[in-house]
Amino acid sequence: MPPRVDATQPPVSAPARVRRFTRAERWVHRTTAALMGVCVVTAACLYIPAFAELVGRRELVVRVHEVAGVLLPVPVLLGLASRAFRADLGHLNRWGPHDRVWLRAALRRDRRRASRPAGKFNAGQKTYAAWIAGATLVMLGTGLLMWFTHLTPLMWRTSATFVHDWLALTIGVVLAGHIGMALGDPESRTGLRTGLVRRDWAEREHPLWRP
Repeated sequence: MPPRVDATQPPVSAPARVRRFTRAERWVHRTTAALMGVCVVTAACLYIPAFAELVGRRELVVRVHEVAGVLLPVPVLLGLASRAFRADLGHLNRWGPHDRVWLRAALRRDRRRASRPAGKFNAGQKTYAAWIAGATLVMLGTGLLMWFTHLTPLMWRTSATFVHDWLALTIGVVLAGHIGMALGDPESRTGLRTGLVRRDWAEREHPLWRP
């Protein structure tokens, strides 16, 4: 006979942690971050005289920068084989009325949780993901124009160099802000490291998310 259920007992509590990212998603983030880091560091060595003198071997630095830049989209392309990663791309690309509420609250510096509704990703994360994806494609295109100089007119190469250099500076500033936000949210970093986050954190920071 099946065991009797005591209706007077409280229900079993939900698990303390919920899954936020799969292993495939975490590796996409890690490899993309590593390649982006190589691009930023080598760019600094190419454009900042003090770093250039310290490192030397400019030709090698240029080659490492070029290879890292060309490989930058590869982790994302490989990640498309993961159903969970494709689902998260859908979340990042899908905007709703709650995202406009979140952005208005952010612009007003309203830090109340009730004024910042969010699904699995908040509007700030969606904005960053869209911007960095577009910036990466522009950097890749302008970088290729600078690399294969014999394929395009001089004016194209000059324009590509101008866009590449200034966009690189902008990316450095945005990445610094992104890292600063991550340093201020230990549980978010835990989610990227282990794939799991506390349930109470998920309910507080992403109340519209249903893991």
